[in-house]
Amino acid sequence: MSILTIELIERVKSSRIRWLDLQFTDLLGYLRHVTISTDMLTPDSVRDSLGKLDGSSVKGFVGVEESDLVLKPFPETFALIPWVEGLGRVICGVYFQGDRLSRDPRYVAEKIDSMLVSQGLKPFVSAELEFYIFDKVSVSIDSWRQFFEIMSSEAPWNGTAFVNRTKDGYYSVYPKDRFYELKMEIGDVLKKYFGIDIEVVHHEVAAASQHEINFRGGMTTWEADAIQTVKFVVRAMAFRKGYIATFMPKPIYGDNGSGMHVHVSIWRGDDNLFYDENDGYAHLSEYARYFIGGLIEHGRALSAIVNPTVNSYKRLVPGYEAPIYLVWSRGNRSAAIRVPMYSNSKRSIRIEYRPPDPSANPYLALVAILLAGLDGVKKKISPGDPVDENIYKLSPERRKALGVKELPRSLDEALDELESDYEWLKPIFSQDLIESYIELKREEARKIMSYPTPIEIYHYLDV
Repeated sequence: MSILTIELIERVKSSRIRWLDLQFTDLLGYLRHVTISTDMLTPDSVRDSLGKLDGSSVKGFVGVEESDLVLKPFPETFALIPWVEGLGRVICGVYFQGDRLSRDPRYVAEKIDSMLVSQGLKPFVSAELEFYIFDKVSVSIDSWRQFFEIMSSEAPWNGTAFVNRTKDGYYSVYPKDRFYELKMEIGDVLKKYFGIDIEVVHHEVAAASQHEINFRGGMTTWEADAIQTVKFVVRAMAFRKGYIATFMPKPIYGDNGSGMHVHVSIWRGDDNLFYDENDGYAHLSEYARYFIGGLIEHGRALSAIVNPTVNSYKRLVPGYEAPIYLVWSRGNRSAAIRVPMYSNSKRSIRIEYRPPDPSANPYLALVAILLAGLDGVKKKISPGDPVDENIYKLSPERRKALGVKELPRSLDEALDELESDYEWLKPIFSQDLIESYIELKREEARKIMSYPTPIEIYHYLDV
C-alpha cells in the first residue's frame, strides 16, 4: 500500500466525514462528481478504483464499446466541503483498463509539469477570474423572454437602489458593491478548507455586479485544480445565498465581458527565465520574447481552446477592454500580451495573456498557452516590436502597416485555425484528444448558431 493511499485514508478517517465527492473534469471543462460512502474507502479501493464511470455518457471521453472507466483520487486534493455536514471532496484522475485516459484533461496538465521538471524548469502560472452575480432568474423554455429582457436591460440587479453606471463599476464600494461580504466569505472558505490563498477580491468594470477574484498561483496542474475549485465554491456559495454566479464570457449586452487573464513565468531554480536586468524596455529576456512570439504565432489557433464557446466571441469585440489584437506591450491593456509593470523586480516579471475567458477548460487552456510559448522559444520566433499605443484607436491602415493580427471573430473560425495549426500541441495533447475536442466544439457551434435568438426576432420579425 502506497504512502499516498495511507495518507488519504487517514485524512478521511480523522475528518469523520460520511461521504466523499469524487470530482473530475470532462473534456469541455465541466466539473463532474459522484458521491461515495466512506465505508467504501479501503486500501484496495484507493489503489484500484473508488468510482466507476460510464465514459460514454461523458461527451468526448469514449464510445459505448469501451465505456468502463474508473476514478482514482489524488490525496493532496482532499478537502472538506463546509456547507454540507459530513462531506469531503477529492479530485480524481480518469483511467481506462489500468492506464490513464488520454482525454482526461488533468492528465494533460500533469504531463506538461512532468516534462518541464525533467528539463530542470518550473512553470509559475496564475489566473484572474472574472464573473457576474445575478439575482436568480429562470432560464426554462417557458421563460426565455423574461430572461432575455433581464439580461439585455441595463438593470439585471432587479431594482437595487444603488447601482453603478454602465462600465463604471471598477473598485466600487458598498452599497454599489453589495456582494463584498459574500466575496470575503468565499475567500475565507477557499483559504481555510481548500488551501487556496486569496490575494484580492473586488468589483470589476461592468455595472451589473461583475467581480474578480485573484489567488496565489503555482504549477500548471495545481493552478488548474485551483481554478476549478474557485468556480465550484463561488457558484455554490452564491446559490446558497439565493443568487446565481456565472462565468459566462458575455452575459450582458453593452457592458464588459468576463475574462480569465493568465500570468506566466518559467523558472530554473531561483532564476526567472523571463527576467533580464539589462533589458531597457521591460526587463524582459530574449527567452520571454521568443515565448511571446509563440503566442502571437499560434494565437489564432489557441483561441479555440482559451475562448471555446460561441459566447466567447461576443466578448472579443472592440470597446470593452477585451484584447482582440495579437500584439505585445508593457502595461498596455489593449494588447493581447502584456508585461505588467507594477514592479520590475526579478520575482515579479512575467507575461500576461489576456484573451482567455473563464468558460475555458483550465487544464487544456493553461497547457496550450505554455505549449504555444515554448514552441516560440524552440523555434526562436520573434514577437516583433512592442506596440505602446491604444490599439483600439489605430486606423486599419496603421494596424496593417504594423502587421497586427486579429483573433478569430467566431468559434467556427477559431476551430478552422486549430485544425490547420496544432502540431505545437502534439508534445502533450494526444491526437485523439485534439480530434475529439474539435468534433465536440463543431457540434456545439452548429447547434447554438442554428437557434433563432430573441434579438433576431426583435430586428427581423417585420422583414
